[in-house]
Amino acid sequence: MPGALEGVRVLDLTRVLAGPYCTMILGDLGAEIIKVEAPGGSDDTRYWGPPYKETESAYYLCANRNKRAITLNLKTEQGREVLKKLLIESDVVIENFKSGTMEKWGLSYSELKELNPRIIHCSITGFGHNGPYQQLPGYDFIIQAMSGLMSITGSEQSGPVKVGVAISDLFTGLYANIGILAALNERNQSGEGQSIDISLFDSQLSALANVASNYLISGKIPGLLGNNHPNIVPYQPFDTKDGKMVVAVGNDGQFRKLCSVLGIEDIGVDERYATNSKRLENRDELTEILSLQFKVKTSKEWLIDLNESGIPAGPIQNMKEVFEDPQVAARNMVYEVNHPTIGEIKLVGSPLKLSRTPVQVRSHPPLAGEHSKEVLLEIGYTNEMIEGMKELKII
Repeated sequence: MPGALEGVRVLDLTRVLAGPYCTMILGDLGAEIIKVEAPGGSDDTRYWGPPYKETESAYYLCANRNKRAITLNLKTEQGREVLKKLLIESDVVIENFKSGTMEKWGLSYSELKELNPRIIHCSITGFGHNGPYQQLPGYDFIIQAMSGLMSITGSEQSGPVKVGVAISDLFTGLYANIGILAALNERNQSGEGQSIDISLFDSQLSALANVASNYLISGKIPGLLGNNHPNIVPYQPFDTKDGKMVVAVGNDGQFRKLCSVLGIEDIGVDERYATNSKRLENRDELTEILSLQFKVKTSKEWLIDLNESGIPAGPIQNMKEVFEDPQVAARNMVYEVNHPTIGEIKLVGSPLKLSRTPVQVRSHPPLAGEHSKEVLLEIGYTNEMIEGMKELKII
């Protein structure tokens, strides 16, 4: 069955995570993705390991399925001419070069638009194409620090820490997806493409959500939140008889139910704790009371009781436990795909569940330049011309 984005061709000039993650999602939805790298392979994540499965890094494999891969030396005029031929027949081009690089190569948006007025150009940078930081490189770790995310992540004991995955890259890839899909939809009415300027800094700042809003409204600088929620209590982990679990009480009714399950009904109606605002005021005292109760039973015992009472709670699982969880299998969140050099590999599935045009894993994360000949033949180059470009290291 065709995917939702069947017929859309995307030129992917990105590397590392934000851009490749964006284009992988577009590919999952049915778009044709052509991944363009320098000869030999220039996506840094190909070499970010261990772990590797033989020659392929786990990091690269996580964000590059459902793509064809070609190599082009864009520092050469001939390499750029090949790219221009592809651009004429494409709908989207996405790149994450340093600000000014595309202009230096004669591939600015205004020049791309002359080649193809319908082209949608998406640029991903660290800080965008204007402002005092526009020339600074953008790495997820730096963005987590500069955006304020690290100032609220961690505890007094740990100090500021980053999130365990490159969350700023992932948010940026998702925002880039939204922008591209919006531009494709608008093009259906206007017939014209447009340029999209997405930065890691802007994306992570936007994703601070209620924490940023708390500051803008109150003027109070939040500190390290650890596992506590700045606006809700109790919304945190608790030690149990045999480990740890998390409880996320979202309203006063749930709090009263929690107190009933814990056998401390009087606390649920105590005026010091009966409303969320009061619980925030008296967080430390309440946490001490609840912590004592949770140590009476095991995590499994509490989870049965809490789930039956409709109180949000869950275990803190490691990766092995996550991928053994029956919910993962039920939701098809692991795919197996055959790779031409390393055999069967497992990939995390897509969270997008479309009823008529379901996501499909159609192809493995490609080798560098794996489809160069195939793609160039499709746009009119001959075998002899392709061999000549190989000799000149154009591809």
